[in-house]
Amino acid sequence: MPIYSATMDLPVALDAMGGDRAPDAMVEGAVRAYRAGVPVMLVGDEERLHMALRTYEVELPVVHAPDVIGMDERAVEVRRRKRASIAVAADEVASGRASALVSMGHSGATMAAALFRLGRLKGVERPAIVAHVPARTGFVTLLDVGANADCRPAMLQQFAVMGSVYARVVFGHADPAVGLMSIGEEASKGNELVRATHPLLASTPGIRFHGNVEGNDLFSGAVPVIVTDGFTGNVMLKLAEGEAKMLFASMRDELRASLRGRLGGWLARPALRAVADKVDPASYGAQPLLGVGAPAFIGHGSSGARAVHSALRFAHDTATRSLVRRMAAELEGQRSDDDGDD
Repeated sequence: MPIYSATMDLPVALDAMGGDRAPDAMVEGAVRAYRAGVPVMLVGDEERLHMALRTYEVELPVVHAPDVIGMDERAVEVRRRKRASIAVAADEVASGRASALVSMGHSGATMAAALFRLGRLKGVERPAIVAHVPARTGFVTLLDVGANADCRPAMLQQFAVMGSVYARVVFGHADPAVGLMSIGEEASKGNELVRATHPLLASTPGIRFHGNVEGNDLFSGAVPVIVTDGFTGNVMLKLAEGEAKMLFASMRDELRASLRGRLGGWLARPALRAVADKVDPASYGAQPLLGVGAPAFIGHGSSGARAVHSALRFAHDTATRSLVRRMAAELEGQRSDDDGDD
């Protein structure tokens, strides 16, 4: 399958009709990104998009797509409804007119559009969704966090290879260690999937396998890459997001409860703001879908303009770093080594 190339000049294709706050939040976020130097292409109902753009007195390229896949509709609808905004946006990337795909809409439809229009990289059975989990030492790359509820050991092996490349390209880790999520550090611990995957990762060329890790290692930064099945990863991610919200809400209530607390909160505001920004998903805007032929990003349906802006900047940066091409080369090298062992 082709690997779609990107240049600094190619725009990021934004599904401007996807998400709970579309198209207004999508357009505002796109304008912010454009003003920050990110080329953007809006895909959706051209009349509504041009009307929204008038507010900012900015001209952005608009590609007309008269249809939208609703959040309550089936993801496979994207195969039949070729004029839906997410399908058209993916086609713009596949045709070489855009460098990356971003959508805050139907996550299943976004994944389906990326698969059908952009295809899978050779050696990838199923793409994986990545989450950036804030840890003491930076960010941990966690995958899969929802694309594949049921996995086979070979799929987790592919996630490990892709996650390792991702951590090197995006976070600058020279030789990232990869951990396998389990319920104990010993190789004998875990369910059937984990126990079968452990020796496979230990013998996988191109990655540095740390061994099993546990849930508390997610935030310690013990390893920069953690692989798991999509069901477990999604539960972990939602639990982490919910816990962060609860802690900040409790802290806010306590600081407001007394004069001393309010004074302390005022003094600690810069530090608290820095921590809040680090754990806020809007700081990066969207989660990458690894394993398809071009950069593709899936955001929260409730995303506002800040998250859209961040997602577009992140997508453009990822595309210009040739992440997909480097990932394809790593997967090809793994297959060559496997063939040589036969």
